[in-house]
Amino acid sequence: MPPPSSSSSLHLQVLSEPFFVVQLQPGQEVPPCILKDLTGGKGGFFSVTRTKDEISLVGESYKWMPASYKEQSTWMCIKILGPMEHSLTGIMADFTAPLKEAKVPVFALSTWNTDYVLVPTEMLSDAIRVLERDGWVFVQGSKTRVARL
Repeated sequence: MPPPSSSSSLHLQVLSEPFFVVQLQPGQEVPPCILKDLTGGKGGFFSVTRTKDEISLVGESYKWMPASYKEQSTWMCIKILGPMEHSLTGIMADFTAPLKEAKVPVFALSTWNTDYVLVPTEMLSDAIRVLERDGWVFVQGSKTRVARL
């Protein structure tokens, strides 16, 4: 489904660095270097989610990260520019519907302001193509790629 609005807050941007996704077991220690980098500001994006079943660590690859995390940096991130009003509904459903049809797996994260969707690196061009065909607009730096309908 195309975006529910043509608002520039719903334009998309591909972030330049690969992302890692790491799963830890309950009670498994988050590596001290990751905690230090999380609180010390190294790396551009970190997300830590803990449930009773697991701990998920997601982040943008960066120079000082552990080698094992670099090996798992197999995702690219598409950011919905935002900020989005909390009253908007169906954004993620509209965004992921064409990706589902194209069989592009996603790993989605939300923040207060916006949503981030990770896709496998090798499928990024497929994701961009199907989203543009669906009417989504990609912004690259100061340039805007308008969907070819």
